[in-house]
Amino acid sequence: MSLKTAIVDDEPLARDLLRILLANHGDIEIVAECCNGAEAVATLQSKPVDLLFLDVQMPEMGGFDAVERIGLPNLPATIFVTAYQEHAVRAFDVHAVDYLTKPVDAERLATALDRVRKKIAGETALLTQEQLTAVLNGLRAVPRPKSFATRFLVRDGETEILLSVDKIDWIEAAEYYCCLHSAGRGYMLRETISDLAVRVDPNRFVRIHRSAIVNLDRIGEIHREGVAQGSIRLTNGKLLRMSKTGRERLLALGRV
Repeated sequence: MSLKTAIVDDEPLARDLLRILLANHGDIEIVAECCNGAEAVATLQSKPVDLLFLDVQMPEMGGFDAVERIGLPNLPATIFVTAYQEHAVRAFDVHAVDYLTKPVDAERLATALDRVRKKIAGETALLTQEQLTAVLNGLRAVPRPKSFATRFLVRDGETEILLSVDKIDWIEAAEYYCCLHSAGRGYMLRETISDLAVRVDPNRFVRIHRSAIVNLDRIGEIHREGVAQGSIRLTNGKLLRMSKTGRERLLALGRV
């Protein structure tokens, strides 16, 4: 029996990664991908869905808001996806709610799917109002840390790979795309540099120019060229322009 599955996440790369991992499970049939809670509600009201992967933190209507709008009697088997880490996910564990933490791990995904299959086969209640309320209260009690990207899904020839942010030397703007430079190679990503600037850890990556973000660990030399201009030479020898604003950002981090 195939499980008609919907993925709900506001991050395109998170949806891409989950789709790729689910392709390894023959009984999973993805019938919808939604980028917010409102789309999730509309999808569940318009087509049959057996399994729902639901991001907890989304703008405007988050995962729990969507659940309340849908109503527990109409909710399919649900695996929550969350950026909460460490002690915060105890709220899920204690109340036996299925969840995954980002970035999603293939082995952990397989475990969650096995649990859901057994519950569906046994016609066991997947979620109660008490469980949902308890989990929500548990998460609210923990301040949410800002979650930054740790990997990017990029094309490498005819295949796709997960590129760790640790391996990125610098990021170059290319209109509506960005080029992630790593070990002498470039990987194109369909995101603007402004979007990427808020997705990478500002304590590790700094936007030194409107067209460039650098990995602080790759900075070899910093050159000042007048009041408003400057340049940075990376440890691989690459020379990048630095704006006045970029210099101020480095100054704020104590790097110049």
